[in-house]
Amino acid sequence: MEETSPLLVEAGEGRCESLYGDSHETVDFNPNGDVDNPLEWPAAFKWGIVAMLAFIGFTGTFNCISVVPVAGHIIDDLDGGHSTKSAAVLAVTIWELGEAAGPLLIAPLSEIFGRYPVIVVSNMLFMTIIVLTALSQSAAMFITLRALSGIAVTAHVLNPAIVGDIFAPDQRGSAMSFTMFASVIGGTLGPAIGGMVGEGLGWRAVIWTGVSMAVICLLIFSTCFRETYKVTILRKRAARLQKKSGIRSITSASGKEKGAEKGFAGLRTAIVRPAVVLSGSGVLVALSLFGAVIYSYLYVVSVTLPNILEDIYGFSPAVTGWAFLANGVGSLTSIFICNFSLDRIYIKLRAANNGIGLPEHRLPLAIIGAFMIPPALALYGWCAEYKLPVPVLLLSVVWIRMSLMLAFVPLMAYVVDAFGIYSASALTGVVVIRCLAGAFLPLMTTLLAERFGYGWGLTILATISLMFAVIPILVLRNGSHWRQYSNCLRKKRLRNIWQNTMSWA
Repeated sequence: MEETSPLLVEAGEGRCESLYGDSHETVDFNPNGDVDNPLEWPAAFKWGIVAMLAFIGFTGTFNCISVVPVAGHIIDDLDGGHSTKSAAVLAVTIWELGEAAGPLLIAPLSEIFGRYPVIVVSNMLFMTIIVLTALSQSAAMFITLRALSGIAVTAHVLNPAIVGDIFAPDQRGSAMSFTMFASVIGGTLGPAIGGMVGEGLGWRAVIWTGVSMAVICLLIFSTCFRETYKVTILRKRAARLQKKSGIRSITSASGKEKGAEKGFAGLRTAIVRPAVVLSGSGVLVALSLFGAVIYSYLYVVSVTLPNILEDIYGFSPAVTGWAFLANGVGSLTSIFICNFSLDRIYIKLRAANNGIGLPEHRLPLAIIGAFMIPPALALYGWCAEYKLPVPVLLLSVVWIRMSLMLAFVPLMAYVVDAFGIYSASALTGVVVIRCLAGAFLPLMTTLLAERFGYGWGLTILATISLMFAVIPILVLRNGSHWRQYSNCLRKKRLRNIWQNTMSWA
């Protein structure tokens, strides 16, 4: 679906020719050049925004994963030595449960008020919650605040959407790879720093390290970030022209003013939009399930590797944290591959398709990554089962992380390309399902390992991932046809919801 295709019925009604300037009733970007158009901003400025997105992604992932090597010690300290392995796992994965809830509100709000206010307010909440986490007095309080921290994180849902705001389709792959790379580096350095700081200064010092990063994030985005969402920019331009000319009928070509002017009615419409977009697109549902299973292996490794290294190999928390650098090696390799290949594959397949670029052209790398994961998972499990040499175990960790990133980064680029200005809502569906899997699949892995051992437990997960690996193949072959049907169904559902919303209002 092209970016100009309306998803809301009000965007399709009375759609005027694209005009610009203060002498017309419909305002749009000047096609001959417009300094307010994010797609035409200087490359250096756009990459500056990408750097800010990368830092907030790093900060969020660091705060999530840095407690992994010391999670058991945290629960022991707060519960007086009566912790369980499941409680320690939940202290890590509950963050993902929060991330499943946050996008349901964050993404729609960003499509009503713009990216800037939402990301700044979310950063303020995130910083406040992290401070309270560092002051926790009980395990229940700590786990609850970890969930709330996940709710306040905006990077995972807004970063790809903002990249889509400022880059053309054939340039998005590199920018998206860079932001994902920063996130995974946060997930790599987090345990290394967390284990070292936690062993030397205590677990609260680990949380305070994350607080300092959150403060820097808030300052940077408050002062340096600029609104990127086309709809919000045009709406503000139309408001200025209304005030200047006194002509109240001036609107923006985005067609969003009706939803915005209805206050709570517009908010209600925006909040239900992610569910409508997801339920109206079978392709998005399938890819969301695929992405959820694949990405959850990041947390499977995060919660099992400390137990394996400490219980089986006898490592200390500090040494265990440094072992997570294997994740960074895998991530670095995959990001370099994505950065080099993702846009090139897209351009080549577009040329072979008579110059017509399709979102499906992002998926070849995802297919390769999907089929690399099952043997990597099996190797990881049997290394732990038979206590194979540590380098072999860490090699399997590198392999898992490289494979899942090769599978997941193209998926995010696909969603941004397919859903245009409503990519934030579409990404919400992907993020919510992914976070639910990230919260509960590691718990299931712990139970499988206790019941069948690491070898057969991880082999069962490998079999599951092999079944899901066929999804990107089917979408690559048939996705363009399936999306045509999904687009019509989605428009119909959104029309019905808009009419119901207006009747409630």
